[in-house]
Amino acid sequence: MALIYGRNYTRREILERVGDVSQIAGVKKVRLADGNEEGVEAFLFKTGSGFSFTVLPGRGMDISYADWRGRSIGWISQTGQAAPQFYEQAGTGWLRSFYGGLLTTCGLTYAGAPCVDQGKELGLHGRVSNIPACCVSYDCEWEGDDYLIWARGKVRESAVFGENLVLTRRISTKMGDDRLWIEDTVENRGHEPTPHMMLYHINIGFPIVDAGSVLTSPTKSVSPRDKDAETGVESYNIFEPPTAGFRERVYYHEMEPDSDGKITAALVNHSIAGGFGFYVKYSKEELPFFTEWKMNGLGTYVVGMEPGNCHVEGRAKERERGTLQILEPDESRSYSLELGVVAQKT
Repeated sequence: MALIYGRNYTRREILERVGDVSQIAGVKKVRLADGNEEGVEAFLFKTGSGFSFTVLPGRGMDISYADWRGRSIGWISQTGQAAPQFYEQAGTGWLRSFYGGLLTTCGLTYAGAPCVDQGKELGLHGRVSNIPACCVSYDCEWEGDDYLIWARGKVRESAVFGENLVLTRRISTKMGDDRLWIEDTVENRGHEPTPHMMLYHINIGFPIVDAGSVLTSPTKSVSPRDKDAETGVESYNIFEPPTAGFRERVYYHEMEPDSDGKITAALVNHSIAGGFGFYVKYSKEELPFFTEWKMNGLGTYVVGMEPGNCHVEGRAKERERGTLQILEPDESRSYSLELGVVAQKT
């Protein structure tokens, strides 16, 4: 049943009260039409609980805007949800189309810092978020008293004489829920072993991120990525007010999974009445690494919760460490994540 407006409703009770369920919950397909966003396809989701989010098949099936009862969740940058033709591969050019959003996927063959790997120049964080999805579908359907809302698409990263990886992604939620699920499968449809790096760049912003907000996680140990991150490492999980000249701090967490092999990390602002935050839950076996991006600057005021199968220093470093994942021909990897709101429900 759907918990909406303070009580549980069956399918029959809901259908007796509306002409169409879209009055309460559903998904709508739109096309963005302004500036550098022109032509980007989007799906607008709403669950009826006050939880809404936007999925962009025009940008790798990632998630841009998200809010709960009027409160913003994800950080949004100044770049806009730029169309794929504005993608710049070289160096840190990726940042010119990094809108942030609730989720930006990094991969599929490389992620992390720019580098040169086996003579090949690689830019920041990979291509996948700047590739439009194909074979896109979406729908809403009843399953007993549950109303399911979903979208699905395929994103192919490929080149002649190069890789041929396909990401199949399904994003779903339910009427009355304050959470969503991501189900991904990455398959090597090529004929050669291919590097595979996958990082879920989950970007949380104000008002969840504010002075005194806290990252809660089953962390056993924290390692700073570099000297910048060594500054204030003892307060890695407590966030500062917007600070001029703040340099990003990146931390690698070693997490202890629960009895089901799952890890749950949440970022919460307890100064908001009842507390307000957002969590991510995932399998450590599927995604063994967790990176925290602490960026408390002016405007770029964001905290990244980033499960992945890699670190963020680039593919060459991953290869050097011996942690670079390889997909053999016809081999696939699957990843499942749950993302949701932390708040006092009324």
